[in-house]
Amino acid sequence: MTSAQPVHVAAVDLGASSGRVIVGTLEDGRVHLTETRRFLNGPVPLPTADGQRLYWDVLHLWSEVREGLLAAAHEVGPLCAVGIDTWAVDYGLLDHRGALTGQVSSYRCPRTRGAPERLFQTIPADELYAVNGLQVQDFNTVFQLVAQARDGGLPDARTLLLLPDLLAYWLTGQKVAEVTNASTTGLVDVSSRTWSAPLLDRLRTSLGLDLAGVLPALVEPGTVVGTIDREVLDVLGPGGSPVPVIAVGSHDTASAVVAVPASTSPGSGRTVDSAGAREGDPGGFAYVSCGTWSLVGLELDAPVLSEASRQANFTNELGVDATVRYLKNIMGLWVLNEAVRTWRAQGLETSYQDLDAAAAAAAPLRTVVDVNDTVFFAPGDMVARIAAAARATGQPVPRSVGEYVRCIDDSLALAYRRAVREATALSGTSVDVVHMVGGGTRSRLLCQLCADATGLPVVAGPAEGTALGNIVVAARGAGLVQGDLSDLRNLVRASSTLTRYEPAAAASSAWEEAEQRLLGRQAPTA
Repeated sequence: MTSAQPVHVAAVDLGASSGRVIVGTLEDGRVHLTETRRFLNGPVPLPTADGQRLYWDVLHLWSEVREGLLAAAHEVGPLCAVGIDTWAVDYGLLDHRGALTGQVSSYRCPRTRGAPERLFQTIPADELYAVNGLQVQDFNTVFQLVAQARDGGLPDARTLLLLPDLLAYWLTGQKVAEVTNASTTGLVDVSSRTWSAPLLDRLRTSLGLDLAGVLPALVEPGTVVGTIDREVLDVLGPGGSPVPVIAVGSHDTASAVVAVPASTSPGSGRTVDSAGAREGDPGGFAYVSCGTWSLVGLELDAPVLSEASRQANFTNELGVDATVRYLKNIMGLWVLNEAVRTWRAQGLETSYQDLDAAAAAAAPLRTVVDVNDTVFFAPGDMVARIAAAARATGQPVPRSVGEYVRCIDDSLALAYRRAVREATALSGTSVDVVHMVGGGTRSRLLCQLCADATGLPVVAGPAEGTALGNIVVAARGAGLVQGDLSDLRNLVRASSTLTRYEPAAAASSAWEEAEQRLLGRQAPTA
């Protein structure tokens, strides 16, 4: 159910490569999107005494967010609510005056190397997983904090705020920790959805990392954080009313998963009708949130904390409406974006549409790489790194831009195939459709390859899934719409143009051969 009159909700949606402010106008049972600001983002390298560090230019982001919200109010109409989502794990530290104590480190900063191993000497990996359910990634907040403790601790820090909560604080003056993003810190008990007091105590006694009083109260998506301070940003709602900031699924993947246009019972992952899927399909859905990162997994109503799940490095992150996002991080379009940056530095200007067409014309599965190899993690020349990976595995080195892009797309699809199969096996569930949301759905080739690799139909869209998921949760939190997660997804589905891709009937054996080749179990083909 939506408001009878048009109402406007703004989504601040910040990704690691770009940011945007998008207004959702709710009218006649649909959400119409208007982008009012888009800007580039990326880590900024700075030299330090112990080597180069990477930081986020948070003042630039703050300036762009303010301009985007002002433009939203002026160009579209009075705002009834604002929701904020960003990438996960990174944080700012505030002193007793509420000012930042220093730069905000980027998760791609090398400062966390060795931090997991240091923590596991005190808290074994299996014990940690039993509490937080997180895959081991050097950049998880808990490992960043371990590195910070090694480098001098938390001087003058009174409050730790993850990035969406930091922006919400600057707008409203209220300090909270939204739970979907907080679950990526490694400090939350994934079963109780609370900060883990035993874990925090062990960090204090074993590593001298005292977070008592530094972590703000956890709130669930839909909570009203506060209203925008007019002295900070002069935007008003209908009739000059204050504009509330709503805690949404502030981890961008949590918002993206809300926008999966499946008809479900909340938390069950069961699919009844998935944008053209057959009426009455008995299975569930998998999702691929495809942007800078690809997040591939399932929506569940309880975490999977088995030893097999830990060994497979699957993560349990919290979702909207008491759900769990059981998923694996895959490097995603970061690899392609960095390759494009290399080509443009060499003077080759090309559009993503041209790259998609060139890749579609290239030979399939000629060369595949492990996109999750750490060699692809840091910024740099991905073209050279792909060529080196091909040589190291005895595969043909791509010879053209089209072949490089095809290698990236094939390799991503192969990673999706493995992740979907592992997730269903480890969770004891079945799926009969894959939903792809996010900017990657604009690549028809990647969507088709996902269908071919998984052997499942793929429903692609919405492309602005994160913003749309943000908007519908913010609208519900502001009392503009009612209903559960199924109702929100009905609204998403009514507001989206979706495309269905069927898997090629004869594709399975080729993908199996490519997977075996990547695992080193079969000789490469010419």
